[in-house]
Amino acid sequence: MEFIALIAMMFATIAFSIDAMLPAFPNIGAELSPQSPNRAQLILTSFILGMGLGTFVTGPLSDAFGRKPVIIIGAICYIGSSAAAYFSTSLDAILFFRMLQGISAAAPRVVSLAIVRDLYSGREMAQVISLAMMVFTVFPAFAPLIGVGLIAISGWRSIFLAFIVFAMVSTIWMWIRQPETLRLADRRPFEIRLLLHAVREMFAHPTVRLSIFVQSICLGILFSMLASVQPIYDITFDKAESFPYWFGAVAIIAGSGSLINAAIVINIGMRRIVTWSLLCQIILSAIVILVSISESGQNSAHFPLFLFWQIYVFFMAGTTMGNLNSIAMEPMGHIAGMAASIISGIGTVIAALIAVPVGLLFDGSTLPLSVGICLLSIAGFSLMICMARIEH
Repeated sequence: MEFIALIAMMFATIAFSIDAMLPAFPNIGAELSPQSPNRAQLILTSFILGMGLGTFVTGPLSDAFGRKPVIIIGAICYIGSSAAAYFSTSLDAILFFRMLQGISAAAPRVVSLAIVRDLYSGREMAQVISLAMMVFTVFPAFAPLIGVGLIAISGWRSIFLAFIVFAMVSTIWMWIRQPETLRLADRRPFEIRLLLHAVREMFAHPTVRLSIFVQSICLGILFSMLASVQPIYDITFDKAESFPYWFGAVAIIAGSGSLINAAIVINIGMRRIVTWSLLCQIILSAIVILVSISESGQNSAHFPLFLFWQIYVFFMAGTTMGNLNSIAMEPMGHIAGMAASIISGIGTVIAALIAVPVGLLFDGSTLPLSVGICLLSIAGFSLMICMARIEH
């Protein structure tokens, strides 16, 4: 259980870095971008983009030098970029350091997956990842409240100081308690040639290729919701003050997705769960589209429907992400670190590129977000059907 808790805390570095910033959007927009306050949401997507870029190198580096050294170096860079963002005085500078922060945060995210693959395989690996991924959906229950508390006590910049403390605690724990999982005999030199060879090998495998694209779509759905959710609570439903509490309740309920997935994945299978999850998302987002068209204006009566939909978007992360990672990683055990980098890198970069325009299209209603998520869900469902046909 300590191993799962440690992996979960490394995953939580990402959740904390993203969700603790959400309550600060109005403050950041008013202080650093008063003419275009909606640009404040780029604080989130710049981090995600950096995280995607960082994953391309952290996995191969961990294959070459071991898992622990890469996590430690990544933590040091994360702490440094957090400190630089704290002292920055312009939005553009903060966005730059947030991107560097994301690049650094890729180390615990990717290398922890490689550690799991070093020790487990198949559906057992999916079960371990699902339990750890639960924190990715449960931790947001507390992250926005932490952000609100820090803002009230010492301003929104103090959130960056909390990032520093969190990274120090998780890294010291890993350094002391987790043995190195990659034997010297299994290490591979860091060469661009090997990285390109791994990319060709992975994209030549149809199941791996399709699972990467579906993971990109599912991450795009999640990040689109995260980028838009605070403005929707604030402007569409006039619930800015209660946003952290609603968000926390949603995260706690949605966290059951990972637990349910861990309980049923061995009997039902990873592909069926992902396919059914996307089908349900198509239906639910289509309903939100219809209601968004029929109703308009602040304090719209469809807040309960949006709340349920938000729960399901986060719930779906628990029933898809661990499974899709496991599907893609299963044939790539011989290059686990590099495969984890490529899978996460491509998925996260594409997801960030999806979330930026969806978020910036916010017009005061839930319509742009619901249309975007519905179209993404249709694309993901179609790719899962293609995967099933290929395998049979």
